[in-house]
Amino acid sequence: MAVPRLVYDDDCGFCMYMIRWLLRFGTFDPVGFSELTPDQKARLPDEYDSCMHLLTDEAVYSCGHALEQCVSRCGVFGQYLVRTARLIPFWGWIRERGYRFVADRRSTWGRFRSCEHVEGSLSGSQST
Repeated sequence: MAVPRLVYDDDCGFCMYMIRWLLRFGTFDPVGFSELTPDQKARLPDEYDSCMHLLTDEAVYSCGHALEQCVSRCGVFGQYLVRTARLIPFWGWIRERGYRFVADRRSTWGRFRSCEHVEGSLSGSQST
């Protein structure tokens, strides 16, 4: 798997909106929770449906760490943004708390930004 798989909640309009945004700037194979294969599920944490994940050949990144890894794969500006953020004291804690703050309120955010599907899957599947 050369292209990382971006695993997301395909039942959440805000989540799909954010995945579409990441796909504009980075190369990922988006896979909704409903499309996960048994092999992919086996690589994920038990409560995988509580946040996004990035599956690479080498590792599985979850929640805020997954978002950080995605942003770092979104061109020079994304790399710069992540390098700069990592200089902030307690960055890992801030990253995860920030991710959780947004994820726990995704129905609220979805009132402002939402979409019904994600296009661009390299595997040919599409979330609805």
